[in-house]
Amino acid sequence: MKSQRRWPGESRFHGWLYLFPGLLIYLVFVFYPIIETFRTSFYKWDGFSRERVFVNFHNYISLVTDAQFLKALLNNLVFIIFYSIIPILLGLLLASLLGRKPLPGMTFFRTGLFLPQILSMVVVGVTWRWIFNPNFGLLNVGLRAIGLGAFTRAWLGDFQLALPSVGAVGTWVQYGFCMVLFLAGMQRIPNDQYEAAELDGANEFRQLLHITLPSLRAELGVALITTIIAALRVFDLVYVTTRGGPGDSTLVTGFLVYRSAFQQNQLGYASTVATVMTLLIFGISLIILRFQSRDGEGV
Repeated sequence: MKSQRRWPGESRFHGWLYLFPGLLIYLVFVFYPIIETFRTSFYKWDGFSRERVFVNFHNYISLVTDAQFLKALLNNLVFIIFYSIIPILLGLLLASLLGRKPLPGMTFFRTGLFLPQILSMVVVGVTWRWIFNPNFGLLNVGLRAIGLGAFTRAWLGDFQLALPSVGAVGTWVQYGFCMVLFLAGMQRIPNDQYEAAELDGANEFRQLLHITLPSLRAELGVALITTIIAALRVFDLVYVTTRGGPGDSTLVTGFLVYRSAFQQNQLGYASTVATVMTLLIFGISLIILRFQSRDGEGV
């Protein structure tokens, strides 16, 4: 008598066989570099010599007292405002305007507002660097055209304005993703809830506060994690627009890793920065997921 299979369909071996190519690619190009980066963080190495000098936790101790790293980390935290908080608020506002009632040209508005998200960050950086150009950039030219020439600035060359200027570009990129995410979540909210709230005298703001936001808890968690990760690992936009300048006013940890590894030949130190930021991103994501699941249980 033949033994019956425990699982219906094909054997579990076939399932693992199908997963093996993707798993192999992940292990070689993602998991192994992460482990190698963590291991290199305990060494002093220029990236070229065969010998690596084991320095134990010296790189991590130096990191805590490094003014450039603290400045870069602070700038990343400021970028969270532009990459996460403002785009989420704008996404909620636009989703509320576009999702409640059908409007003519809805597909056009959704596509146009989401377009920055799918553009290459290099293209975005080059375009906005031209817009911010103090001599012939579209922003300053437009200000002069409407009689506001006194407000023209060297936006990317000003020590005070460079960081918020680059951050504003990040807001422009991220808000479309948040809007589309919230619009998708609003599709599953029964319209009866809004109608009942209107009968009870609730205005649109109260409906947003008591109906829309609680129903979008999962989407808000995804938006928070995705945008915060984007803020903490930003590199290409800063590299194309300011190269961390003027001075260190737009220096971020991603650019610090690049500069330490490929310009200063301090691969061990660069690996330390990358390891710390990876742990920070993992910790923040875990905290958001923990609070999200706790709020879900309390509902």
